[in-house]
Amino acid sequence: MFSFKNIFFLLILGSFSTLSAQKKSKDYSNILNSTNIYEIDAYLRDAHPDDPKRLVLKPKLVKMLKEYIKTAHVGDQRVKDFQEKIVLLRKRASTRISFEELNEKIRQKQIAKFKEELQKKDGSSITYVTTVYGSESVPNNAKTFGSFVDNEEEEFKMLLSVSPIEHKNNTVKILNSLFDNNPESKESIVMIENKSDCNLIMRIEGVGNAKYRLAVPAHAQNTIVVPKGDYLFSSLVCGAQYASQKTIQKAIMVALGDSPAK
Repeated sequence: MFSFKNIFFLLILGSFSTLSAQKKSKDYSNILNSTNIYEIDAYLRDAHPDDPKRLVLKPKLVKMLKEYIKTAHVGDQRVKDFQEKIVLLRKRASTRISFEELNEKIRQKQIAKFKEELQKKDGSSITYVTTVYGSESVPNNAKTFGSFVDNEEEEFKMLLSVSPIEHKNNTVKILNSLFDNNPESKESIVMIENKSDCNLIMRIEGVGNAKYRLAVPAHAQNTIVVPKGDYLFSSLVCGAQYASQKTIQKAIMVALGDSPAK
């Protein structure tokens, strides 16, 4: 029979083994050469905020996430998760979520579920999403972006200068999608409402080469039809960076440019 002393010794030995395993699993000595998305993500969440390796690893992780999404197959469960990681990395140093943010995320999911149930009851087929930009955004001064903003403005003008035939085809496609109540439809409408004082380009990126650009003038709306699926929405609103992951399964309206409550 084991004595109390033997049992105590085994417990101590087990504790050392566990600590050794944890130390081994967190060995980041070769992290700069890592090609593992999860390992780099974990390092950025654990590393000190002033760790110089962040300057290399953060853009590397974003690039790896985008490359994975580009080659992923439709329906890949990791696409949505990776898009959400890109959204977080554009706003902060890592994908670490605080306890308060986690609670807020759960609350928003509950609200979304409640809204969906209400829509089923009243027959509404459009999801409305209002986006507020503020404290985490880049200062509202477009001139500080120099040539980048100039290029953005040129691109905006180019996107709006579509030929009459192309405009007609797009209008027909949108109207067909708007009046198509077939739940088996593979496409859905995305409407962007720009409430800001600046013109913007909404970039919508999905799996593979599914990329769309929609120019939306200040205080106006524009609409596009896209295949249903998971997308990364990003834009520059009066100098403020906007990024959000959205799953499109039905018509959706996104409003940008609301000023945060003071």
